[in-house]
Amino acid sequence: EDFLRRLTWEKNLWLVTLHNLEHSLGLRSYTLAMNHLGDMTSEEVAASLTGLQLPPRPRRNSASQPRSRRAGDIPEALDWRDKGCVTEVKNQGACGACWAFSAVGALEAQVKLHTGSLVSLSAQNLVDCSGMYGNKGCAGGFMTEAFQYIIDNGGIESEESYPYTAQNGTCRYNASARAASCSRFLVLPEGDEAALREAVATVGPVAVAIDATLPSFFLYRSG
Repeated sequence: EDFLRRLTWEKNLWLVTLHNLEHSLGLRSYTLAMNHLGDMTSEEVAASLTGLQLPPRPRRNSASQPRSRRAGDIPEALDWRDKGCVTEVKNQGACGACWAFSAVGALEAQVKLHTGSLVSLSAQNLVDCSGMYGNKGCAGGFMTEAFQYIIDNGGIESEESYPYTAQNGTCRYNASARAASCSRFLVLPEGDEAALREAVATVGPVAVAIDATLPSFFLYRSG
């Protein structure tokens, strides 16, 4: 096991070194670095960290579509961190709860925009309590099902009152500790970058699903 870990680590280190050399020559726009995933293969990262489970029929829970803007009206650059709408970076550990973190991240921004307060919401609340919507806790889930749970449940707790444990647990939602609620959500057309760009610019941070199993992603550093 140690020998295989070492081989994987050396392979990833070589990839990082070669990639960063190409970056120094202007051939790459971003840099890589070894991190706590450096001794893992893409298959191991997929097995331990990714948890996207596509629902059989995507939900549509929006009373209206956002009004489309002309491309010239959308800013070329926008960082919601500068507007205080993004909480600290979180570590999901060896639990496939990416879907839960994605959902609470988008909702946290909306809470900030509507109330002026930035509150870190509980991903564990979703991991433990949204199973009846098809989510499987650390074995995966989907953001739309998380949003639907929050709507039907009447709210979600904060990270402070319902902290993350990186493992499945018994639902212990406490309505008196509700930190946020959600009335509706909108599912953007799959693969529509223009719609995504407009939503990020005009609505706020968006919950998206991507392939995070390539070393060029999980060893990303900057750029």
